Amino acid sequence: MNITKIFYATWAVLFALFAYWQFNDPDPEVWVSTYVVAIIFCLFGFRGIFPKIPLTVLVVACLVGAVYFWPESVSDWIVQELEQKNLSMKTPQMEEARETFGLMIIALVMLPGLIKAWKK
Repeated sequence: MNITKIFYATWAVLFALFAYWQFNDPDPEVWVSTYVVAIIFCLFGFRGIFPKIPLTVLVVACLVGAVYFWPESVSDWIVQELEQKNLSMKTPQMEEARETFGLMIIALVMLPGLIKAWKK
C-alpha cells in the first residue's frame, strides 16, 4: 500500500471519528455532513481519484468557513481549553474555535489531492 492510500485511509477513519463526536453538537447536521463530505473525498483519494472542481470548491469553502469562524484570540481559546480539562462546550466561542480548526484540517488534508488534480 502506498503512502497516498495510507494517508487518505487514515484521514477517512479520523474524519469518521470527528463526525461521530459531532452528534452532541448544537448543529450536528451541518458538521456531521461536513465530515461525511471529507470522508467521501478521502475515499476518492484512496482510489487515486482527485476531481479538480469539487476539490477546489471544498478547500475554498473550508478556508472561507475557517476565516468566518476564526476566534478573536487563539491563545485565549487554548488557555480556556486547557483550564477546562474536558471537551464539553462551555461557550459558543469555544465551539466556533473548534469548528475553525476542523475546517482548516479538512482543507489541509485535501490540499495534496487538490495540487495533484491541478497538475494533471
